[in-house]
Amino acid sequence: MITYAHEVEQMCTVAKGACHGPAPIPSEGKWVKAYEIKDISGLTHGVGWCAPQQGCCKLTLNVKDGIVEEALIETLGCSGMTHSAAMAGEILPGKTILEAMNTDLVCDAINVAMRELFLQIIYGRSQTAFSEGGLPIGAGLEDLGKGLRSQVGTIFSTNAKGVRYMEMAEGYVTKLALDKNSEIIGYQFIKVGKMLEDIRHGKSPDEAYKASIGQYGRYSDGIKFIDPREE
Repeated sequence: MITYAHEVEQMCTVAKGACHGPAPIPSEGKWVKAYEIKDISGLTHGVGWCAPQQGCCKLTLNVKDGIVEEALIETLGCSGMTHSAAMAGEILPGKTILEAMNTDLVCDAINVAMRELFLQIIYGRSQTAFSEGGLPIGAGLEDLGKGLRSQVGTIFSTNAKGVRYMEMAEGYVTKLALDKNSEIIGYQFIKVGKMLEDIRHGKSPDEAYKASIGQYGRYSDGIKFIDPREE
C-alpha cells in the first residue's frame, strides 16, 4: 500500500499526455525498449580494480534474456583475487544481471568490474549490440586463444638498467635480442598454453618445449642476446 503525504492527497489529478517510454537500446541486432531485466541481452567486457588498487579484474559476461549464461573472470596482480575469481565463477552463471550486480563477488575488483558491465549492458553498449542474435555461449573463450590461457603483458624497467620484457601477448619471454646500440630489436618466447596443451596430448616435455619456441621482431639480427630475468 502506498502512503501519500497530506499535501499530495489534497491535490487534484492532472492527466498525463504523451507516454514517455524508455529510449530503445541496441541489443544483439535489435532495437529494444527495456522495461524489465529479461529484456536485456549482450556480451561484453569490463575492467575493475580493488580499493588499494593493487590488482584488477577483466570480466566477460554473456547475458541472454537477462540471465548470465557465461562468465570469464581474469585477474592480475593479487594472489587472493584468483581464489575470489574461482568463487565468482560459481556464483555468476544463472543469476539475472541485476542479481549479479547486487551479489558480493568476494573481491572488490570483481565487484567493480561487475558494476561496469552492468552499466554497459543496460545502456546498450555491449560488444554485441549490433550483432544479430549475439554470440553463442562459450564465445568468451575466444579471448584466450590457443591453449586457453589469458594474455598477459609483464614489463619491468629501471632508469639505471633499462627495460626487460618478461611476458608478451605471444608468451613467456626467454631472450631479448639487442642491436649494436644495446636497444631491443626482438625477442624469443615460449607459447606456454600451446606447450602444455601438447604435453597433455602426449608429446614429451622436451619436444613440446622446442615446438613452442617463437620469435618476434628482428630477433635473428641481434648482436647480443640476454635473459630478461637473469641479466
